[in-house]
Amino acid sequence: MSAAPTPDQAAQLLFPPNVQYNNARIYTVKFLSSCLSGAVAGVLGLENALGFALFALSTLLTFACLYVKCRGRPAKYAAGGWWELLNPGQENIFSFILVWTLFYGIVHVYD
Repeated sequence: MSAAPTPDQAAQLLFPPNVQYNNARIYTVKFLSSCLSGAVAGVLGLENALGFALFALSTLLTFACLYVKCRGRPAKYAAGGWWELLNPGQENIFSFILVWTLFYGIVHVYD
């Protein structure tokens, strides 16, 4: 009977080109999700904490969708496991703020 592999041994079983491909797709989905939520926050005219609450909700919804897509085993598809799916990333936060302010300015310019 063999013991369960340690996390280091499990990471060695991942095929690097597949992990690189999966990470690129995860990054793209999270980027598009943050831009879409920024556009929604801007059009709705959300300000301050409400806008960031929408970003947090969007991040959690994206995590849930990716988790289901990974069939509940994210460590099989991404080296970081569930944390790789949940982490919004600094660049996605900045993208959210950029799109949020852009759409807020376009829609609510004369309010």
